[in-house]
Amino acid sequence: MRTSPSRAAGRKLISVVAVSVALVAGMTSSVAVAQAPSDQAEAAPAVAGATEAAPGTVAERLIVGYKSGAAEAKSDKAADADAAAKGKEAGERLGFERRLGSGAALVDLGEDLTKTDVADVISEYQADPQVAYVVPDRLNKPLATPNDTEYNKQWDLFESTAGMNVPGAWDSVTGSGVTVAVIDTGYVAHSDLAANIVGGYDFISDTAVANDGNGRDSNPADPGDWTVDRECSANWVGQPSSWHGTHVAGTIAAATDNGKGIAGIAYGAKVSPVRVLGKCGGYDSDIIDAITWASGGTVSGVPANTNVAKVINMSLGGSGSCSTATQSAINAAVNRGTTVVVAAGNSNANAGNFSPASCNNVISVAATNRAGSRSSYSNYGSVVDIAAPGGETRSALSNGILSTLNSGTRGPGSEKYEYYQGTSMAAPHIAGLAALLESADSALTPARIESAIKNNSRALPGTCSGGCGAGLADAAKTVRAVTGGTGGGDTEGTTFSNTTAVSIPDRGSAIESSISVTGRTGNAPSALQVGVDITHSYRGDLVLDLVAPDGSAYRLKSSSTSDSADDVKTTYTVNASGETANGTWKLRVQDVASADTGRLNSWKLTF
Repeated sequence: MRTSPSRAAGRKLISVVAVSVALVAGMTSSVAVAQAPSDQAEAAPAVAGATEAAPGTVAERLIVGYKSGAAEAKSDKAADADAAAKGKEAGERLGFERRLGSGAALVDLGEDLTKTDVADVISEYQADPQVAYVVPDRLNKPLATPNDTEYNKQWDLFESTAGMNVPGAWDSVTGSGVTVAVIDTGYVAHSDLAANIVGGYDFISDTAVANDGNGRDSNPADPGDWTVDRECSANWVGQPSSWHGTHVAGTIAAATDNGKGIAGIAYGAKVSPVRVLGKCGGYDSDIIDAITWASGGTVSGVPANTNVAKVINMSLGGSGSCSTATQSAINAAVNRGTTVVVAAGNSNANAGNFSPASCNNVISVAATNRAGSRSSYSNYGSVVDIAAPGGETRSALSNGILSTLNSGTRGPGSEKYEYYQGTSMAAPHIAGLAALLESADSALTPARIESAIKNNSRALPGTCSGGCGAGLADAAKTVRAVTGGTGGGDTEGTTFSNTTAVSIPDRGSAIESSISVTGRTGNAPSALQVGVDITHSYRGDLVLDLVAPDGSAYRLKSSSTSDSADDVKTTYTVNASGETANGTWKLRVQDVASADTGRLNSWKLTF
């Protein structure tokens, strides 16, 4: 972040990072100014009622349908024996539980099976010509509309045109166990947020900027960032307090289904307010320390962080490319496993000329309006990664983003809710989504989270001149891709094949055969089909692995002398929902015993 000198209240202030660059379109001042609330009534959301259920996580059972001529289709004893045999092949203990009204068999998988274990069992059933189908006995949960009184005004969450499809993600994950650091103006008390606020820190070192009578301390309370005429520059026009950080925090994690106010995107997550912005903005140095501390790094003179954030939201920015100092702090945070989300900026200009929007290792977010077009103020360009609702208050149709706020024009007053617009409002939508993904799979790296969000986005329903990244973020599709649901791409059932035969060395090194997957727009599905055609003198001596583009290996078949078919012509099912679909996939085959001959004839992937 580059700085330039300015005058403030008769003393010299080094240029601060402007909140308004990421909040209000068309403003040239360096402090946030809240947009006036819109009185336009909102349409009620089209969200499923409380009695509707949707597939959730895989349970500990399978539903197996046998072909009509099979003994297992009518005999419970035969179905039980078949389950035991299939379990032996897969190295698990299975058992017939009961017959369903449809005639299918319910098979108990036991306890503590991994995704790979379940995939092994499913592949055994799929290889049986007497089996018509085998599917997981999925756990279903009710999908209810939150009872928050202002939820019907949150078009950004649920509307089909340009909402982020958030309710569809809530049936499987809410952000529980994740802390999001909101590096901003701090936090002003609000009853719709209080339950999800954890300890943060005030990093503002200059008392004139801090406006709370002191420098750095453990209290991140927002005293207000109001200013008077000429306080920040010669042509400065005084502004009321923005309560910007509280508005951002509400979008991420406002309490939900509590009978009041709004719903937060990751309402099971916690927010750690980290204060860096005060009167006229905030210094690079304070922001760098805040990034370091929030992600678990050490800052001299500041106590260790007991609420280390897995996600950082920075709805702030200023002109100039990313500085080496800021980039270093971001790189270190990402290396600690923290995903960093930033606003692209509000100058209707190339985001590459703004910081931290132009920094590497961040998710840079552009803003869209209610019609799904780039908001008129939003920055754009090649450094933008994704778009999310930021609102646009210039017309009745294009409302802003409703969130938690305060009525005080200077110091804190009573709590309220208000519409703001800006990439400041778009960024917390993505930070909330990142928290949902982190909650779904704590092993996800920042790079994998960014990839999942981008790969599972959808095309903007409107227009975006200049570039809005991968598209409009889709929360439900992204969460499904990570948790093992569908959503791996645009076209289901697409098959990619390799028909070049390769000899399998007798008790030698593994051979690898490749398939290049292109044209996909998301991650691999939870039920990726791997069809294998191998001629081999003793099937039980083979070890088969599927290798994903990033090098992750999925075991398809282990060596087992109990498996003695001459030819391997079967289909395995792999849960590869966390893998990017496009790229080079490999089938790795190894003969682990002697006196065998074999050939991989062909193999295929069906998405």
